[in-house]
Amino acid sequence: MFRFICLLISLLVLHHSLEAKNYPENSKPLALPVVTQPLQATDSFTYSTWMGFKRTDFVLNGRNCLVVEPKKRKPGNPWIWRTEFFGHEPQADSTLLAKGFFVVYMDLQDMYGAPIALDLMDKYYAYLIKNRKLHPKTVLEGFSRGGLFAFNWAARNPEKVSCIYVDAPVCDFKSWPGGKGKGEGSAGDWEKLKKVYGFADDAAAMAYQFNPVDNLKPLADAHIPVLCVCGDADTVVPIAENIQLVEQRYKEMKAPIQIILKPGVGHHPHSLINPTPIVDFILKHAT
Repeated sequence: MFRFICLLISLLVLHHSLEAKNYPENSKPLALPVVTQPLQATDSFTYSTWMGFKRTDFVLNGRNCLVVEPKKRKPGNPWIWRTEFFGHEPQADSTLLAKGFFVVYMDLQDMYGAPIALDLMDKYYAYLIKNRKLHPKTVLEGFSRGGLFAFNWAARNPEKVSCIYVDAPVCDFKSWPGGKGKGEGSAGDWEKLKKVYGFADDAAAMAYQFNPVDNLKPLADAHIPVLCVCGDADTVVPIAENIQLVEQRYKEMKAPIQIILKPGVGHHPHSLINPTPIVDFILKHAT
């Protein structure tokens, strides 16, 4: 008797599944939801203005994010992705907004370009392409430690990057925050970095082979243009251990890179008072 009841239930379930497609729209059985968390932001959006442009703040995968929209969009919806320190020295960003670019940011503080941060960036990129209809290729903008995010994400996703603008960038975490070369380093940041990367100790961190200075081939193969603005007297992120090493190796790979040196300038101030060279570089390669 028990077996007969089980068989009857099975037949009813099968009949239900075969007929489900014929149900009226308002009486279809409830289906299990498709998991689309990487592409869904929270329902709570906050609207404001930034530099005179519409700004939307929201949370995606537990991280604070924002999108600033141009008043008149450039065809194709080009965009620049500030990887750290949103709003600092914004002259290039605001100029690009005026020229029709979007500006976006995801708060990845204290993640130092680690693989777990790149995973979050992948999800934000997917959201921006699907939900915001932005261009398939982004401009990456890395200020200081933001250089780790910009170069590392580009190495993982070279086909999604049109060009890179970095400013006094960290290109090797052994230099900063490690302080293993001539730089000042930052002991507190070094400990945080080891934790977020999952390094057991200093030796494991020092043996890591995927810092930007060591992982340029994916960018070079894609011929991604790089522009750097930096001071030649930077003692926090010494250029000899960072962008100049990138420049040397990138040129050896026959890939395009340009450095604008600011004589006598240290790690600050970032950017240029007149951002025209930065904006022109981005307009040339992103549109």
